[in-house]
Amino acid sequence: MRAPAATIYKICTQAQWRDAVSEGVFRGAPVDLHDGYIHFSTAAQVVETAAKHFAGQDDLLLIAIDTASLGDALRWEPSRGGDLFPHLYGTFAPDAVQSVTPLPLGADGRHVFPEEIGEN
Repeated sequence: MRAPAATIYKICTQAQWRDAVSEGVFRGAPVDLHDGYIHFSTAAQVVETAAKHFAGQDDLLLIAIDTASLGDALRWEPSRGGDLFPHLYGTFAPDAVQSVTPLPLGADGRHVFPEEIGEN
């Protein structure tokens, strides 16, 4: 199946990312390990994902990765509202990511996303 988006995003804590860089592999956050796959979002989905699952957290990073680098372990599956969400049934190497960007909280308590994500 052709991927609906070329770049997808993972939100994780700074500590989770430090561990991944140290170990040379990102295995997932606790929710990912529980569910059996790594949750990702597209640019159109990630703002809502942050609001729904990471509200008020200020130690977060936004990890961008090219879907082509994930191979057949990446699957697009229906989730919230029937949208197709990218789920990785495997791990990925930190050096495979396109960018790692801090995801601070703004004055309004919502996360401030980089410009390429669009209006939040």
